[in-house]
Amino acid sequence: MTRAVLQPRLALARPGNHPLADTVRKAGWRPVPYSFTSLKVTGAAPPMLLSRVRALLILSPSGAKVAAAGLPSGMTCLVQGAGTADALGREDLDVRLPSEARAEALWELLQTHFPDGGDFVLVRGERSREYLEEAARGSAWRIHPWVTHCEAAREPFPPLPEVEGVLALSPTQAEILAPLAKDLQRFAWGEATAEAFARAGASVHGHCEPKPSLLWAMLAQQLASQQDQKEESPC
Repeated sequence: MTRAVLQPRLALARPGNHPLADTVRKAGWRPVPYSFTSLKVTGAAPPMLLSRVRALLILSPSGAKVAAAGLPSGMTCLVQGAGTADALGREDLDVRLPSEARAEALWELLQTHFPDGGDFVLVRGERSREYLEEAARGSAWRIHPWVTHCEAAREPFPPLPEVEGVLALSPTQAEILAPLAKDLQRFAWGEATAEAFARAGASVHGHCEPKPSLLWAMLAQQLASQQDQKEESPC
């Protein structure tokens, strides 16, 4: 049984000054940085010559960091969010962002800027949810995935800190955390992450779409529910 505390501690794989840690803090939880995975570069070459594609699509800062050095000057890059744009670290690229940091919004941006379709290379991790590939299947927008990186458990593996809950930000993180957090509250960033928890035999206490505002709402609601239960408990 999980312990009810005034400000429960939540482990997440982000530093204490990260925006997601701030969101956790605003929701009434105490963020506890827990870096237990690392980026592994696959070394895979692009699926086609980058000079032959109309634009590069990039889903995450990790993918941007891996791909940045090999991009031709002036290349159009459609990136999912501001953090991904910053990770490119290149001022000679034509970088464009969607209205929201979501794959769905990136798909809309692609169709708006390239209404005639064409060939596009998608930089992504090994276990990205493949939304863009599914959305573009059979359409004029031909998406060619370039799997540049994957996430893996750190070696040596750090012990889980003393916390009341954990937040998994990816399916890989959920699979690693599931056996470690059986007696803790478990939260998932995205439906695929929640499903990974379930496959590993540990259902979640809450999951949200990958948006900070929804993360805040989920955690704040969970904390309020805990406090209500504590007040209703007999002395």
